[in-house]
Amino acid sequence: MMLTNPSFPDRLKGGSPVLAAWCGLPDPAIPGLLAREAFDAVVIDLQHGAIDFAPAMRAVPLIAAAGKPAMVRIPVGDFASASRFLDAGVSGVIAPMINTLEDARRFAGAMKFPPVGERSWGPHGALALSGLQPADYFASANGLSVAFAMVETREALAIIDDILAVPGIDGVFIGPSDLSIALSKGRSMNPTSPEVEGALDHALARVRAAGKLAGVYAGTGERAAELVRKGFDLISISSDTALLRAGAQVALKAARA
Repeated sequence: MMLTNPSFPDRLKGGSPVLAAWCGLPDPAIPGLLAREAFDAVVIDLQHGAIDFAPAMRAVPLIAAAGKPAMVRIPVGDFASASRFLDAGVSGVIAPMINTLEDARRFAGAMKFPPVGERSWGPHGALALSGLQPADYFASANGLSVAFAMVETREALAIIDDILAVPGIDGVFIGPSDLSIALSKGRSMNPTSPEVEGALDHALARVRAAGKLAGVYAGTGERAAELVRKGFDLISISSDTALLRAGAQVALKAARA
């Protein structure tokens, strides 16, 4: 997978939705395996997944070997790891709980080289995956990856225009489950509630007005299809755990029929 041909941001802006696998099991072989399926990208979840930093790092070249871009969702506030994953060659980072402008600025700072941000030099894996010489990589790196700020609270939704305006923030990624908890003031968790649907439409409209990217999580393929029709650029589908259970259930049902 060459990071530059075409770049992942260009792929996201190409008009066709990017459908991503979502992985949290603590074995790098699993993201590598799902990258061999027809997903367009693979997201490794270090916030709620059981996978830690080292196996996630080992998964990046396995995903790249399948010709797919790798993304990570970092733990809350762990912006330093965003830079380390970029150094390893990931094509995008999702940062959860970006609830203030300071959160957004710190995240963007870790994602982009100066003069946009404060990312420091050391792209050990990214140089190999890009095929670029160091000076050329430095000149183009800010445009080779995407920084998605998660919008999943009332606070973030209220300042979504300001978050999108932060230099270095390429788009927002909606967490419908947490957003449903926030919008219901903790009374329920329903990622397809009317309140969430309205918030998704509002967020998507603000992203389009800003000329940036919109991502979202879908619990099922059917829900992903609905979100494709809404116009999201990146949709993550289900999870490795859920896909494993679903496959087991289908096989057992057939065996016992």
